[in-house]
Parts: sequence; structure tokens; C-alpha cells
Amino acid sequence: MADDGGISRLQQRMNAIPAFLKERMGIVAVDQAEIVADDMRAFAQASRDTGALIASITVTPGGQSTPPYSQPGGSSTVPENAAMITVGNSEVRYPHLVEYGTTHSQAKPFFWPAVRINREKIKAAFRREARKVIKEKWGK
Repeated sequence: MADDGGISRLQQRMNAIPAFLKERMGIVAVDQAEIVADDMRAFAQASRDTGALIASITVTPGGQSTPPYSQPGGSSTVPENAAMITVGNSEVRYPHLVEYGTTHSQAKPFFWPAVRINREKIKAAFRREARKVIKEKWGK
């Protein structure tokens, strides 16, 4: 076999990164979604009446279906290597009314504030994990 100067070994290492990276990004997505969901639950305490709204905040990992009647958009399948946070279920169908308010009640936002305060932390977690995966796979 002719010496290719290590090109074939480099190509093998580069090809190993995407599959492993996708797998690890799915794990990071679920972990970060759980952190955001915990913040949503904390923010929703201000609107606590029965606790049903707080209990309906759900993290759904990739490849699974979100709960029926959940906000936003009802039941849907989460893409692989992703995570989705939903609020509501068949009994709790009013999360949008709490988030945005009505003419009879003041808004008590809990969903979007949790997303906003965690946005940069989530990006950093994905970048950190990507660097870690590349270093692990590159070093072999």
C-alpha cells in the first residue's frame, strides 16, 4: 500500500466526528432543556393556583412525541438529537393565558423569560461540548 502521508488516517478521524457529535448534542439538548424547564417551573410559582400548570411543564427528548394539547402546537414528534419543552396537557389548556394575560388577568410570564435568561448558557454548553468531542476524536 502506498504511503499517502497520513491523509487516510486524517479522513477516518474527521468522518468519526459528525456521528459522535450528533449523539452527544442530543444529550446536551436534553440536559439544557431540563435546566430551562426548572427555571420555567420556578417562574410559574408566581401564578401558582393548583400547581397543575407547573406539573405540566415537560421536556421531551428527540424521537418522542410531545403531550397532546401541549403548547406550542399540540402533539408533535421531536426531531432526533433535539429536545422540546412544552407546557400544558389535556387538563391544563391555559398556559398561553398565564404567559400573556387576558383582559381580566395580568400576564405572569414564565416561559419566555426562562428561555431568554438561559439562551447564552445553552449556546456555550453546545460549543463546549463540540470542542470536547472534537478534541476527544482528534486525539485518537
